[in-house]
Amino acid sequence: MTFSTKVKEEIASHEENPISAFTELSSFIRFDGVIKKNEIILTIENAKIARRIYQFLKISFNIKPKIIVRIQKRFRVKQIYIISITDNVSLILEKLGIYKNKKKTLAVDYLLANDEEKTAFLRGLFLATGSINNPSTSGYHMEFNIETKKEALYIIKLLKEFNITSKCLKRNNNYMVYIKSAEMISDLLKRFNAINCMFYFEDIRIYRDHKNMVNRLNNCEIANQEKTIATGLKQLEDIKYLEDNDLITLLDDKIKEAIIYRKKYPETSYQELAEIISQETSHQITKSCVNHYFRKIKSLVDAHKNKNGLKE
Repeated sequence: MTFSTKVKEEIASHEENPISAFTELSSFIRFDGVIKKNEIILTIENAKIARRIYQFLKISFNIKPKIIVRIQKRFRVKQIYIISITDNVSLILEKLGIYKNKKKTLAVDYLLANDEEKTAFLRGLFLATGSINNPSTSGYHMEFNIETKKEALYIIKLLKEFNITSKCLKRNNNYMVYIKSAEMISDLLKRFNAINCMFYFEDIRIYRDHKNMVNRLNNCEIANQEKTIATGLKQLEDIKYLEDNDLITLLDDKIKEAIIYRKKYPETSYQELAEIISQETSHQITKSCVNHYFRKIKSLVDAHKNKNGLKE
């Protein structure tokens, strides 16, 4: 079972009040229904969703739609549930706010009067055409497949009312509205009342965030070590230059002491070198002191090279 299926089945397991059920039904038929002159056809692959939509139709319109179960053998054997509505089709479409004067319209305001109804509308859309990646196997991604650009932009606007940022991408003849933010996907799962799936999603998210943080810290540590080693090797080159050109005598005793310890500990950082010198000698020095000493060494080397035309 895919993660999308788990989310949808958890959503479908919850009961809804009549108003939310009506709004969810409106959304589901709008985005999943095949609407003919005297018939609405819903093709559903999940038994729990099919049962939910069937019950909502009975509650909202006091009708008993025809339901056909077919066995699909393509790729793998599975049952397909086809719900056919032939009673009062025009009236149902008008009341659900899908059609007005026999023309398809955007959702009417009275169906989306508050946050609960707006959530129900988005929930119906997700049950109809939505999908979500399993966070343990791929990146964070939730999407909705929508037939027209006008409706896709409407969904983007509706999601924005819940501070959820989404984008639209044309895919074949349809439009895909998608969300990439893990936090926003989690928030939407919570709104859909898919609490168990939300906790699973959050557990994976926390694990991945922690793993990424550890990797970043390790990478930073490796980079710092490489930088420290490169700095130490360059300072050893400067020290050798001073020794080869009899320039060590121009330095004071503290810098000469730093040179001795750098030669003994070429791979240590300034902080580590300062601590070693402080522990092994009778006087305390700081990281900034060590840095200052080696800047003086570099200045002396650069000045001598410039004087002798050795530096480019």
